[in-house]
Amino acid sequence: MAVREIILLGDPLLWQPSGQVGDPGSVETRQTITDLAETLGDFRVRHGFGRAIAAPQIGVSKRLIFVSMNDGSFGPAPLINPRITRASEEMMELWDDCFSFPDLLVRVYRHEAVAVSYEDSDGVSRSIEARGDLAELLQHEIDHLDGILATDRVIGPRGFSHRLATELPRPF
Repeated sequence: MAVREIILLGDPLLWQPSGQVGDPGSVETRQTITDLAETLGDFRVRHGFGRAIAAPQIGVSKRLIFVSMNDGSFGPAPLINPRITRASEEMMELWDDCFSFPDLLVRVYRHEAVAVSYEDSDGVSRSIEARGDLAELLQHEIDHLDGILATDRVIGPRGFSHRLATELPRPF
């Protein structure tokens, strides 16, 4: 099993932009995809949540994410060199969580819909139109690749909550 340690909030690696993946079919890329998939699965078992993980969260500074929506609507699949090509003007406000700070929720704005282009594990160019949960997830993971954390996008000084809080603060 290739479960990797998840880098936690405070580690400077999380704020560094990631480099492009040169060869989607390389041994290194395939190993990173396996590590991401197994680390995501392990995190889900231990913490009870999780839909995706970005390579920087396991110490790999490459533009690679692995998505496996809990409801089966997308994935399990890697997205290599993903980028947002279009974002809706409509925004949503939500409590965001992250493997790198699993006990913290952060209130953020995300676009309601996005279009994302990426390469699959065979190097084939693909794109996806996403709304709602998948759209906010892709924005969160692509932010990781750009060295941006949800904590960088917090809405106001009261936009943080512990996961176990009995009642989350209401939207602002």
